[in-house]
Amino acid sequence: MKTTHINVALPPHSDGVNVCLAELLPYKNQAVRWLAPAKSIWSQLNGHHQSRHKGRGMNFSEVRPYQAGDDIRSIDWRVTARTGKTHTKLFTEEREQPIMLFIDLSSSMQFGSQLMLKSVQAAHFASLLSWLAIDEQDRIGAVIYNGINTIEYNGINTIECKPTARQRGPLQIINALILAQHDALQAINTSRHDGFSIALKRLHYLCPKGSEIVIISDFHTLKATDKRRLSQLRQHNRIQFVQIYDPLEQGQTQFRGYEHVTDNKQSAWLDFSAKKTRDSLSQQYQTHQNFIHEMATSLAIPLHSLSAAQPLLQQLGAHSQGIR
Repeated sequence: MKTTHINVALPPHSDGVNVCLAELLPYKNQAVRWLAPAKSIWSQLNGHHQSRHKGRGMNFSEVRPYQAGDDIRSIDWRVTARTGKTHTKLFTEEREQPIMLFIDLSSSMQFGSQLMLKSVQAAHFASLLSWLAIDEQDRIGAVIYNGINTIEYNGINTIECKPTARQRGPLQIINALILAQHDALQAINTSRHDGFSIALKRLHYLCPKGSEIVIISDFHTLKATDKRRLSQLRQHNRIQFVQIYDPLEQGQTQFRGYEHVTDNKQSAWLDFSAKKTRDSLSQQYQTHQNFIHEMATSLAIPLHSLSAAQPLLQQLGAHSQGIR
């Protein structure tokens, strides 16, 4: 069911299907409530928030003549050979950490049975993370995948936002999300079966080493062969999985009767009054969960989940125990 059943719990200006600036921009003001370590989203995702002195490590600053006590491993042999005098490289600690979001808005994400489409919830979460990153003085970038966007690469398209500091980073991601969701709604069933894998390759190409990577998806197009790419990404970066799901995928619904449903790959009339139908959906969902958990566990990647049937901030409330 691509069409959602809207209720008053939706954020202002949101219809649960489209994405607009008015519904994503307010997360800028919401981000400040998470800055306290006990309430930080990063704290919830990572266990604890690390020092601001974080990132890839040390950045090259300048070369100066060698002084007694300098680490001989820092000697610049090229300058030393050219000048005939020993010179040392100086480094400064990198303070800004690149944070890269991989946001899946492909056809399977264009699904929602209650409050909003999974793709819309992904956009909301991406906006909140983007503003939080800037408040933490980090740089934020993104690869947004729906298979039909603006930068063509190897037969699919992605929207790519290089890691950027200050407000420009979140704003370019929000604008890209609005465009990507609009295009996705107009072109259901156009995504390639290997599009997710190719988009991960683009992420690997664009992502600076030492990044914090958050992959936001339902992972329906994740394949066993993607494990190699994820392993390569994890060698020099930290990765988080955030799964967006809908209760109907678990067989959970109050509706009793026949309904025409689609996952944007195949369609069918289902009898939700039959327990067999609901159990079948639940079993398929559990099989999918087992695959994701196995992949995440084998790569030591934390896995979290967010429902498309509840407002984002309600799931991340101060009384919440974190993302579940």
